[in-house]
Amino acid sequence: MALHRNPSAVKLATMRPTILNPLFANVTSIKGIGDKMAKLLAKLLRGAEAENARLVDVLFHLPHSLIDRRYRCTIAQLPLQGIVTLEVTIGKHKPAPRGTRLPYKIEARDDTGNMTLTFFSSYGDQLMRQFPEGEKRFISGEISWFGAQAQMSHPDYVLNADDFAKMPALEPIYPLTAGLSSKLLSKASKAALEKLPALPEWQDPAWMMQKSWPSFGAALHNMHAPEDLTVLAADGPNRSRLAFDELLANQLALTLVRAQMKKASGRMLGGTGELRKQIISNLPYSLTNAQTSAISEILADMASPTRMIRLLQGDVGAGKTVVALLALAAAVESGTQGALMVPTEILARQHFVGLSRLINGTGLKLAILTGREKGKAREDTLTGLKSGSIDILIGTHALFQDGVAFCDLGLAVVDEQHRFGVHQRLALQGKSDGAADLLVMTATPIPRTLALTAFGDMDVSKLTEKPAGRLPIDTRVLPHSRYDDLIGGLHRSLSTGARAYWVCPLVEESEFIDSAAAEKRFEALAAEFPNQVGLIHGRMKGIEKDAVMASFKSGAISILVSTTVIEVGVDVPEASIMVIENAERFGLAQLHQLRGRVGRGAAKSSCLLLYQEPLGETAKARLTIMRETEDGFRIAEEDLKLRGAGEMLGTQQSGLAEFRMADLSVHGELLQAARDDAGLILVRDPKLQTPRGEALRNLLYLFERDSAIMLLSSG
Repeated sequence: MALHRNPSAVKLATMRPTILNPLFANVTSIKGIGDKMAKLLAKLLRGAEAENARLVDVLFHLPHSLIDRRYRCTIAQLPLQGIVTLEVTIGKHKPAPRGTRLPYKIEARDDTGNMTLTFFSSYGDQLMRQFPEGEKRFISGEISWFGAQAQMSHPDYVLNADDFAKMPALEPIYPLTAGLSSKLLSKASKAALEKLPALPEWQDPAWMMQKSWPSFGAALHNMHAPEDLTVLAADGPNRSRLAFDELLANQLALTLVRAQMKKASGRMLGGTGELRKQIISNLPYSLTNAQTSAISEILADMASPTRMIRLLQGDVGAGKTVVALLALAAAVESGTQGALMVPTEILARQHFVGLSRLINGTGLKLAILTGREKGKAREDTLTGLKSGSIDILIGTHALFQDGVAFCDLGLAVVDEQHRFGVHQRLALQGKSDGAADLLVMTATPIPRTLALTAFGDMDVSKLTEKPAGRLPIDTRVLPHSRYDDLIGGLHRSLSTGARAYWVCPLVEESEFIDSAAAEKRFEALAAEFPNQVGLIHGRMKGIEKDAVMASFKSGAISILVSTTVIEVGVDVPEASIMVIENAERFGLAQLHQLRGRVGRGAAKSSCLLLYQEPLGETAKARLTIMRETEDGFRIAEEDLKLRGAGEMLGTQQSGLAEFRMADLSVHGELLQAARDDAGLILVRDPKLQTPRGEALRNLLYLFERDSAIMLLSSG
């Protein structure tokens, strides 16, 4: 499980080694940074909700490129373009005529020729002070030409001889937000570097020698105050060293959590097999080899005396729900209860209906609990849960709220893990005094590197096959200019009894605006297909959504217009057409999830990706991959390459560790080394009490893996 920074910062600050305290000082401790700039830095370095930024945040915010100001020349030697640095004598000022938008011009000269400095929307008195006529100045900036006349617009630097000595020859350029400049970040990083203490080395000396890596402090100095153009290379020794530090902190924390969770004794939930036999006989198909293998792994974990912490990864339509049901049945056979937590009410109700069919005749008592259950129905469910008469409870985040008490929870299953925060997962497990086995499921195939960082504390089972009889989905990519052809094709398909999803584009991260886009498309399609179109979006009440879904399932309507609320888990086998409008706005994982809503029945299915021209390179690559493959695991790897780890699942929602210096598309091979090293460290020094162990405690504090520190303290 990914570890987030612990909210009890005050308590942690008292535990933090004093050597690190200067790095956790507020950025307002830097001369020249007031409250306004501090707020902008907090937003850039720690996110929109952050109240403050610290010096450590500045140090971990690395530059992405460099401006080379080392080219010194005379005016006669000026190139056609590029960054140059010159020593000139300031000549005559030529203010713009009043009432015009012409630039303010200043002549500059040296022994070899003349050039012009141009300024737009500038104040003359300010320029007169900055450029006194007849004095020498060093200027650095981008050169351009107006006919045969050399120009420099708004020089980046205008310095006297004393200040010129301090100008960086190689200037780092940082990722920014509105209102901040790279110069300010450079100033802040310089101040932060001055506060960086000499820290004891936490990396293995032989590993450091093998990699030819600098120390932690030297790597940070080299990144923020570079002396050559190769210093910032993502795969170079400086960035790789810092990336490995961050990855090791992550893996060490996860390994500590795993050790702690495994230490808590579990229960042997082997079961009798009776309920499972009946459920398997109710299935309308045979289990795949992958399902059989996953079930064996899960049952072996449940039957062992240590707690199960397992991730079940299955591609879209691979049959995870059946595997989960059989595991839940094993928990009930062993005399305990099971819980299945899902992210949406639609999915909870769908699971309740689908699983009720599969347990028919077994005597299992199933119940549902969402935010919609009120009054007596809710009270009856809570009473049955506490008394033990309810065997399996299905629900949304309502499951872990206060007042929900199980008689004896043996297995907690969390579906679509990336929709829940880690704390929610732990809260559900906590309903059993921490003794329940845990099975986490995701239909979003996760690249191996991301799985290690997000779920490094878990064993992993994979479902790589689809149930027998599933036909491949015909995926086509169409420009929006062929909208009329698409509508004509829909008319033909619907006349044969087909049903279609029409997913509207992501306008922005706003359910209100996305819903408006869906309503507009619904009106257009309803005019084209009278009485055949339904609409569903996140702002509708649950009961309204249920009614529309029921009409689509029954065939009363043939087209379901939707926002991405149908992305996860919605199952209508009769639906065989998926139209995704403005497909270029979606990520690969989401496109794959949406496509997986079709291809679930006997009919040949198609997915039509409608895009707006012109297409950017990344969008083109994304749609090409969708056309080429249905393999969710390959799609996930490609998605990581195209978008990077942070964006892939949405770190804020996913519980994924957020990395500031490690880039998993570049440093993925270092992750396994970090995992191996973390395992070895805790075998040799489980309490981190050796000299290296003490240094590693600094590493954990530095990267704020607070939960791991708490575990060390608690033993």
